[in-house]
Amino acid sequence: MTRKTAFTTCLTMDAAFDPGKRATLGLMTSAALYAAFAPPLQAAEPRLRTYYVAAEEVEWNYAPDGREQMMGGEFNEDQKVFVEPGPSRIGSVYHKSRFIGYLDKDLTKKDESADPSNGILGPIFHAEVGDEIVVVFRNNTRMPASMHPHGVFYKKNSEGSMTNDGSSAADMADDHVPPGGTHTYHWQVPERAGPGPADPSSLVWLYHSHVDEVRDTNTGLFGAIIVTRKGEADADGKPLGIDREVFAMFSVMDENQSLYLDEMVAKLKKKPKGDDEEFEESNLMHSVNGFVYANMPMPVMRVGDNVRWYVMALGTEVDLHTPHWHGNTVLIGGHRKDVTELLPATTIVADMKPDNPGIWMYHCHVNDHIAAGMTARYQVVE
Repeated sequence: MTRKTAFTTCLTMDAAFDPGKRATLGLMTSAALYAAFAPPLQAAEPRLRTYYVAAEEVEWNYAPDGREQMMGGEFNEDQKVFVEPGPSRIGSVYHKSRFIGYLDKDLTKKDESADPSNGILGPIFHAEVGDEIVVVFRNNTRMPASMHPHGVFYKKNSEGSMTNDGSSAADMADDHVPPGGTHTYHWQVPERAGPGPADPSSLVWLYHSHVDEVRDTNTGLFGAIIVTRKGEADADGKPLGIDREVFAMFSVMDENQSLYLDEMVAKLKKKPKGDDEEFEESNLMHSVNGFVYANMPMPVMRVGDNVRWYVMALGTEVDLHTPHWHGNTVLIGGHRKDVTELLPATTIVADMKPDNPGIWMYHCHVNDHIAAGMTARYQVVE
């Protein structure tokens, strides 16, 4: 017996006047007809995503393991230039400022959820297109600081940057938060802050202090914002279908430009001369997330995981980086790679589905940067 398919014509639908579409609908089941004409599912309501952040002074160790971990040995003489303290050398431990995340408005309970591999990065802000990010910021350092975001929508009272723009005094309170001061930043996340048609489901923007942008960022005040396409984020704003997010900031952090250089030099037994090129060289920390010579805690992932790498850079003309993954490959903008190009203040999203277990190198492929310590490792387990 031949089964007949029901055919329905509704004069309120355009299909009723389109013979081609009518023919197509005639072959559809009732379930498919419902799916074709049912109202679209409502997207999740926009969320107010509030983060509590303080800028704080810390002692930061670029090489906490005390070893060259890429090869698993002691530092050689060339490497000791960057990490060994001396009468006129600071070594691997520098006084810095960082953005620290908290769980409450009174900043009494630190957010300990950050992955150790994130290192010196400030807290990661997640949002979905349509949301609003609110950052309650307190400056607990001795220097003025601010929070300037990339990509998202902000008004003059939440730009976090001093500019000769004719702003009112009220609109300039965000530009220059004094020691002990507070400011609440409001950043909207419209569609133009989210992934474009050729992007994956999420992308990464930078944020950083912008009172004295060069000195602030070299001192350590920066972090990342992840924006996920509307309808493709979980309740926390993280992209659906991604098992592991990994963050990597490539930067030759110039401690000669630190806000705290003078006081660090004052503690040295032998003061370097003003034109001491060797001293200045020793303060160029070729780091990934604030670590040198593969001292960064290894991010761990599993074979078959959907891993999203957010790769970022800050710095000067020497910060022309070529991040390279050993052992596995990534997709960037639909292109298969194991090395990519990275410029100062730019960001890249790289998707990996690791199929090769082991501990693998992850480093900048610029020769001078390898020698100076811009190396890390990651681990893939079965």
